Amino acid sequence: MLTLLEVCEELQVSRSTFYDWRQKGRAPRCIKLPNGDLRVRRSDLNHWLDDREDRG
Repeated sequence: MLTLLEVCEELQVSRSTFYDWRQKGRAPRCIKLPNGDLRVRRSDLNHWLDDREDRG
């Protein structure tokens, strides 16, 4: 699983942008740990990226 920092670095977006996407339902699926930290499964991130691929 990826940390939020790792996901933001890979997507080249700020943490605030990621939280904005999350609030709007546009972020990859996240897992909220008991301590409140977020994690993203690599497979969920890859699926999310595949769904945004420009096929045109």
